[in-house]
Amino acid sequence: MSKDLELVKIGYANGVAPGYPFTEKEKWSMVEDAAEAYGKFLDALGCDWRNDPNSADTPRRVAKAYVFDLWAGRYDAPSEITAFPSDGYNGIVQESNIPVTSMCSHHHQTIGGRVSIAYVPSENGKVVGLSKLNRIVEHFGRRGAIQEQLTVAIHNAVDKICEGNLGVAVMIDATHNCVSCRGVKHHGASMQTAKLSGCFLNEDSARAEFYKNIELAGKCRN
Repeated sequence: MSKDLELVKIGYANGVAPGYPFTEKEKWSMVEDAAEAYGKFLDALGCDWRNDPNSADTPRRVAKAYVFDLWAGRYDAPSEITAFPSDGYNGIVQESNIPVTSMCSHHHQTIGGRVSIAYVPSENGKVVGLSKLNRIVEHFGRRGAIQEQLTVAIHNAVDKICEGNLGVAVMIDATHNCVSCRGVKHHGASMQTAKLSGCFLNEDSARAEFYKNIELAGKCRN
C-alpha cells in the first residue's frame, strides 16, 4: 500500500502530513514542537500545568500520543500489502468485527467501533491475506476524520488493492465521544455508515449476504 491510495489533500487531518512518511528522528522532533505548542494551549485555558505534579508532563504525553498512536497513520507508511491471484474463486470474501479506534476531526474526540469489509474477486482478479484488511483499517483509522470519510477511505483502498474485483462493501458501526461527553451528552448512541460498489450496490443477493454475514458475526461475538 502506498501514497497512491491517498485521496485527500496533504496536510488535511484525514490525510498524510507534509513530508510523509516520517523518520523516527522527524517524529520525535514533531513531538517536541507539539508539546511546546500544547503547553501554550493549556496556558490559554488557565491551567497551571507546570506546577501540578499530575500535569507537568502532560503536553509531551499528549504530543507523543498523537504522533505515535492517535494520528500514526498520518506519519507512518504502512507495510506493503501484496495481492495474490484468486485462482478462480469468485465468491464473497468478508471480515467483520474489525476493531477501529479513530478520532473525529471536528472536536478531536475518539471514535470507537467495528468495521466490516467484503469484496468479490473476479476469476482472474486478486485477493489479499485476511489480516491485511485489519491493517488497512488501522492505517486510515489512526488519523483525524469524520466517520463518513473513513468509510470511503477504507473502501477505496480495498477496491484498489484487490485488482479486478466485482464489488467492495464497507460498513462501520461506531460510537462517538463527542456525542457522549459534549453537546447533547447522550451515551450509547452509535452511528452506521456504509460504502458499497459493484455487485454489492447493484445486486440484492450480494448486498443481503453482506449484511447477513455482519449479523451472524455479531451473534458470534455476543
